[in-house]
Amino acid sequence: MCHGGTEEVYPTPQKIMKITFLTQYYPPEVGAPQARLSELAKNFIKNGHSVCVLTAMPNYPSGKIYQGYGGLLRREQIDGVNVIRTFVYPTQKANLIHRLTNYFTFVFSSAIMGCFLLKSTDFLLVESPPLFLGISASLLSKLKRTRMIFNVSDLWPESAVELGVLDKNSFAYRLSARLEKFCYQQAWLITGQSKSIMDDIRTRFPDRPTFHLSNGVDTQLFHPGRRTKEACEIMGSGTNCVVLYAGLHGLAQGLEQALAAAEQVRTEVNLKFVFIGSGPTKKSLVEQAKQGDLNNVCFLESRPAREIPALVAAADIVLVPLKMYITGAVPSKLYEAMASGRPVILIAGGEAAEIVRDHQTGMVVEPGDVASLVQAIRTLYAQPDLRKTLGENGRRVAEQYFDRTTIAGRFIDHLETCL
Repeated sequence: MCHGGTEEVYPTPQKIMKITFLTQYYPPEVGAPQARLSELAKNFIKNGHSVCVLTAMPNYPSGKIYQGYGGLLRREQIDGVNVIRTFVYPTQKANLIHRLTNYFTFVFSSAIMGCFLLKSTDFLLVESPPLFLGISASLLSKLKRTRMIFNVSDLWPESAVELGVLDKNSFAYRLSARLEKFCYQQAWLITGQSKSIMDDIRTRFPDRPTFHLSNGVDTQLFHPGRRTKEACEIMGSGTNCVVLYAGLHGLAQGLEQALAAAEQVRTEVNLKFVFIGSGPTKKSLVEQAKQGDLNNVCFLESRPAREIPALVAAADIVLVPLKMYITGAVPSKLYEAMASGRPVILIAGGEAAEIVRDHQTGMVVEPGDVASLVQAIRTLYAQPDLRKTLGENGRRVAEQYFDRTTIAGRFIDHLETCL
């Protein structure tokens, strides 16, 4: 039993697969799950299959519904993918009540609208987190008599405990753990984006069918050749050595440690830190930089997704930070930096650190170790030849192991054998 200019001409498979993605996050939003899932959907389309996405009105990470969207329902087509958008309560506030309201409004709206609007499908792939979306997915998979694929991009509730959001002895944790078990038991197949996520799930649920759907990067989109004059001007690179962070300014990233390092290297006149993006902690970060009079730090607003590859390629060093060790976490920014041929300073442990160390694509710092972070920054700042070598290593590794098209192709082949 199996588990788990010119118009492009796509191949016609022996049997067309119909797959539905259920996810709270999808373009035009910018972020890791948005990029990963939209690229996966495009690869299904390119292989001749049919894709529908049931998602929320775009609001992330600003916490405001994007212009041109809103209401209870909207349909559109993006890159050949049929997209159904339903109501969500938007918020950028990090407190529990607002976050739960945000999650559960989409759980309910997706379940209700999905009952009436989703057509028959071979597979229903649901993205977690948020873990609660598994409730809607389980209901819809039964009503539509389809096979549920539970895709784990972060281990919840364990990640919430590690971030200090949940107490392991609390009722909320026990309830979340039961929901996690329920989702895994309901799934026809469990997929996960890192080896450590899959190892954890297989250890705790050895009887459940799994598939390692690795995270990766579009190596054609993120490429050293994407560097442009305009991107260099935005970043202030050229005469400066630019340390870039581009992404969510949230609790998990721990960007305060980057500002602490920036304060200690402020005497290096040609060393500049650029932070691109938004999120719940950005206001406090800007205030921290202002109070410290950090004139070597620049905060830029979020940029459209199409501009990010050029900005990453225009950096001299890419910062990939986490506040603490999070089981299974391998940030998408790591793959994007490597594909862009940029040396990485990774503030993390676990599998992400193994990738950087084993393939010599950058330098690894333990979360919270500001002194080592400062040393890594100064080392790469002072040695452009080392930056070049590490960047070239990263590009080679991205092409060989983490090309998103290749990864998607293996997953599609697996599902095709199950039709």
